[in-house]
Amino acid sequence: MRTTAGVLRVVIEFLVLWLSTAAAILVLDAVLGGIHLDAIGSTNTRFETLPAALALALVFGILNAVLWPLIMRSMSWIGPVLLFLLVFVAGGAIMLLTLYLVPVASVDRPFDAFVLAALLSAFSSLVAGAIASRSDTAYRLMQVRRQRFRLRRGPTNSDQTPGLLCVQIDGLGYDVLRRAIADGVTPALAKLVRDSHRLTPWHTDWSSQTGATQLGVLHGSNHNVPAFRWYDKETGKISVFSNPADNEERERERAHIPGLLAEDGASRGNLFTGGAHDNVLVVSRMRGAQLGGGAGYASYFADPASALRTFVRMVAEIQRELRQSLRQRRKDIRPRVPRGGVYPFVRAFATVLATDVTVAAVVGDLIKGRSVIYVDLIGYDEVSHHSGISRPETLAVLTKLDDVVEMLLAVVEQADRRYRVVLLSDHGQSQGATFLQRYEETLEALVLRLVGRPQAAAATTPADPMHHHAGAEGRAYAAASVHSPTASEEPSTPTGAPIVLGSGNLGLIYFPDLPGRADTEAIEKAHPGLLDTLRSHPGIGFLLVAKPGGGSAILGEHGEIDVESGTVTGANPLAGFGRDALEKVRRTDTFDNVADIMVGGAYWPETDEVAAFEEQVGSHGGMGGPQSTPFLIYPSHLPPPPVPLHGAEAMHQVLVGWRDGVNMPVPEEVSAAPHTS
Repeated sequence: MRTTAGVLRVVIEFLVLWLSTAAAILVLDAVLGGIHLDAIGSTNTRFETLPAALALALVFGILNAVLWPLIMRSMSWIGPVLLFLLVFVAGGAIMLLTLYLVPVASVDRPFDAFVLAALLSAFSSLVAGAIASRSDTAYRLMQVRRQRFRLRRGPTNSDQTPGLLCVQIDGLGYDVLRRAIADGVTPALAKLVRDSHRLTPWHTDWSSQTGATQLGVLHGSNHNVPAFRWYDKETGKISVFSNPADNEERERERAHIPGLLAEDGASRGNLFTGGAHDNVLVVSRMRGAQLGGGAGYASYFADPASALRTFVRMVAEIQRELRQSLRQRRKDIRPRVPRGGVYPFVRAFATVLATDVTVAAVVGDLIKGRSVIYVDLIGYDEVSHHSGISRPETLAVLTKLDDVVEMLLAVVEQADRRYRVVLLSDHGQSQGATFLQRYEETLEALVLRLVGRPQAAAATTPADPMHHHAGAEGRAYAAASVHSPTASEEPSTPTGAPIVLGSGNLGLIYFPDLPGRADTEAIEKAHPGLLDTLRSHPGIGFLLVAKPGGGSAILGEHGEIDVESGTVTGANPLAGFGRDALEKVRRTDTFDNVADIMVGGAYWPETDEVAAFEEQVGSHGGMGGPQSTPFLIYPSHLPPPPVPLHGAEAMHQVLVGWRDGVNMPVPEEVSAAPHTS
């Protein structure tokens, strides 16, 4: 039951907001030439328009509170971009309705009403933030209040069993995070690690990318996932993790495995649901009428202040990207990739819009007391691809994500249910000039040239490598979120030519005309000299190819490895790729859709660089450097994970144990200090 003090506080806050909005209307009346408040009475003072401003502010506020949620709910079926635009149309429509119901002002043009509505929403947002800023950040307290108001009539979970909140900082490597903590870039994470949590690395599978990791972590299995994108010889189709239909199919294949989020869980900003029925910005649900992401947008934009806040921050992020990109070019900072076209908007989507929507949903989950929540914050990963893994502008994005973590930790303190808070990344990133920039042709062009398709090869290589389009992982995710057909991919090479795909510095080569998985003998017969040329190329570290009669081999420039026995002949092709490299390759070798030739890109340990087959400064997807070593931060009172912790499926088991409170056995080799291998 609401106390007298609580009622009084609400009344005071309402009066402050009402009077301040009326004052803003008076200012706008004086500043904007197209809006004219009517004078009431004949006082001939500067306050003669005050009654009109008070009436306008009151009715506009009431209509906003009543109509806005209904408008957003009615538009929940449309895509987020259109919804984002209609937010401002709706605000102007409400202002026009207000002026019709309370004819105390005249507007020269209808557009002026939209401007007035937008400015009033901005001002109301600032005032509401100031009212809510008594203890912590205004945004957090506003979100908590709104969520409590929305949920006070519905059921909340006050179960005394601790819930599990998993925050994934996409693409942040263990070593980059350690340096960020030491340098003061991430004060919230630093405090967490020093006071109550432990920081440890873990190790990805060969396919070090979000799709493979989240499929394993959320659904318990990432078998038959060789890369971010791969080709199916039987169907002639390219599967890619930014395609909602492909992700939905991956989930169906694992329906027999209970997902991490199956019991009262929430999936926010992920590629997969994890078994959750409540999803916001989840790619596998971004299809047609399902529109799981659309529902999330509508819920967030139900408050006009949220929409305006996000819009302003997106505009600021776009101009920030344009300025930083210009600085990179002016100072000739290398390696770098083109950052024009739609990328500034993609960056704003990843760092602002997607973050705001998913974090607001998590705040609601915490207040409601959901049992398990998994959210992916994608901003660092997207900016790292184009700017570099630890350059100042990228670390600035990481600092903003640290602020988000700090805010969520503060909400956890206010939640009725206790939570175990776990932070992790799905992979790291490795940096370096791309394959195209180093050798002036793409991997696809190289293969096509070697198999006698020079015209097709020339068509895939631009005249200026610096003007080749950058990798489109973030762009594809944004496209999926607005239901764009560009989320799908089709083979671009001529009929009968090899299909060549890239996932960071992991390449996949398929020969559609060779049945089944082609072995070395079949490849050599069809394309003499191809394997020898590829294995000796300076931008290629090793090849995985099937052998005639069974088994597979790892081929390097001066040696090879029998995959089954591990016997090395000559120089070890996997030297420098990590102690677990052979086991990673062995596992991928068992996949049904493994490529005819799996290409491991070169790694230069002296500079810690790779040469990505996509146009990305920071890349991931294969092996070599920090891309294979993400981080895990977990409460120190929980049973520690095995050390070393290998693979997304093993991470799934760890999180399930922490979710269910299972006492896991502690291996003897586990040390109290963070493991650094």
